[in-house]
Amino acid sequence: MNGRRRKMSVIGTIDSVKWLTVYELVMCIISLFVLTVYAVPIKKYSRWFDFLPSVGVLAAIASILSGDMTLLALIIESLTLIVFLCTIRRLFKPKVWTAPKKKAFRIVRSVICVCGVVPIVFALANAGVLRYNPVSDFSGMSYSKAFVAMNERLSREYPFGEWKKIDWNERRSKYEPIFKQAEKDKDFDLYYKTLREYLSSLRDGHIKIVNDNVYDGNTVFKKEVGGGFGLSTIQLDNGKVFVSLVLENSPAAKSGIKLGAEIVAWDGKTGKEAFDQTTWSENNMATDEVKRFNQGRYMVRAPIGKEILVEFRNWGESEPTRTKLMAYDDQFETLKKTKIKLTQADLDASPIEGEILANGYGYVKIKHFLPNSNVTSPEKSLADLLKMFQDRHAKGLIIDLRNNPGGEDQLAANLAGFFVKEMKHYEYVSYYNRYTGKFELNRNEVVKVKPAKPNFDGTVAILINSSTGSSGEGMPLVLKGVPNVKIVGFTSTAGSFGLMSSPIEIKMPEGYVIQFPDGRSLNQNKKVQGDADQTAVGGAVPDIKIPLNEETFKASMMDGQDVELQYAIEAMKK
Repeated sequence: MNGRRRKMSVIGTIDSVKWLTVYELVMCIISLFVLTVYAVPIKKYSRWFDFLPSVGVLAAIASILSGDMTLLALIIESLTLIVFLCTIRRLFKPKVWTAPKKKAFRIVRSVICVCGVVPIVFALANAGVLRYNPVSDFSGMSYSKAFVAMNERLSREYPFGEWKKIDWNERRSKYEPIFKQAEKDKDFDLYYKTLREYLSSLRDGHIKIVNDNVYDGNTVFKKEVGGGFGLSTIQLDNGKVFVSLVLENSPAAKSGIKLGAEIVAWDGKTGKEAFDQTTWSENNMATDEVKRFNQGRYMVRAPIGKEILVEFRNWGESEPTRTKLMAYDDQFETLKKTKIKLTQADLDASPIEGEILANGYGYVKIKHFLPNSNVTSPEKSLADLLKMFQDRHAKGLIIDLRNNPGGEDQLAANLAGFFVKEMKHYEYVSYYNRYTGKFELNRNEVVKVKPAKPNFDGTVAILINSSTGSSGEGMPLVLKGVPNVKIVGFTSTAGSFGLMSSPIEIKMPEGYVIQFPDGRSLNQNKKVQGDADQTAVGGAVPDIKIPLNEETFKASMMDGQDVELQYAIEAMKK
């Protein structure tokens, strides 16, 4: 969800020519030349000039046939067509060039021509974000050939291959034989699971099979993890696995498993072994912290009807209990209850809510960074809250970004502006250039954090977790290190800060459509920021990392306390 607004510049706009296709470039040159000639009439008439708009139309037709249906192309093609229609008479009735005799008509025509240049300037200024990124259609190939073709394209264009030190030849050697086996045996299940495993191995939360609705109609997903036992788990820092959710009247509840129980053994393995060996998830996971969150959800899933032996120890008990559990079709209830997702009500309401807590601290919840034209602008909402906090002499401020999935980076930068006293760098942006075969800066896409009023210079604590993702990671990344700001959380943010401006899209056999990020976010030193590296570490790291031990587990999961909030307040007291 990393949407960006652009910072335009003359140099950046000229530099944006590198993002145009050959057809778009031809159309721009022809339209610009024709409009210039009409605005400043030439005295010498040349017959070939009358055919230029027709050449532009041919380029437009070629552009459409090549599959380029981006907004950028449509703007340029539309202008090309308008110029052609306005000059078509000269194709059939050539005559010596004459400017309008009346000065007023000459001025009007010149103004119209100048106005015609505006779409070209707009297209160039936004060419990086709106550029054509061709869809690769490998759906008609065999499983293995489609995989090899996908791996080959990603080896050139995936933004984080070098950052994550991905060995593309090793990936091919590992997975191509399995895809060949799947096509030989006509084994769809093996194909699907291998495709998922390959995508997961890239460790990027922005990679997704866009048309894979795992909860609805995915037979392999249902077959593998469609059964639940009525519980979900969490792994503490010491490796112990504790029950974090128990559904009423479920097999787990009927067997005496209670919230806070330790899973000593699960299906022939220790609780820790079962947890660590869990691989399924409905989404890709960039960091080990995100992975552990999902392992806790999926460790306790199994094929419907599977019976397992469980050894557990309820909280406060000294002796473990053994029981048998059978997986039932719970319609993925434990997964849905533990999956963080914005509701329509969240999207319809203001993304920012706040209040003064009873202890005198200000509290602001930012649910997402998606703009909504139906409500007060987030900038104004936050400004009003900060003014109120200042008027009432709040002791400090907690900004809650937990479970924030992102949205628009410019909005995140704007909101961060209330907490800085001088301009700060938010990001440079880099995309793959098809002409040079390299990643290059898009000079018209630079985001800065500008100081905004009212400036809040009191102590600030920002709450994060592993579900703080994409643009949601922007504020903690840019404000980390500001003297009066502390980042607080059990984990770092999600570590998936790449761009999805014009995603790499690949069509694979069996109808699957896969999207990959297409750009990098770079810090002021022009190094990748936010995205997890080859060690699966990334995102905004807490200044105050809360231990996940028996004490904090009990307080948060069993007693319903907001442990992160308590840690944030304690941090601001120091």
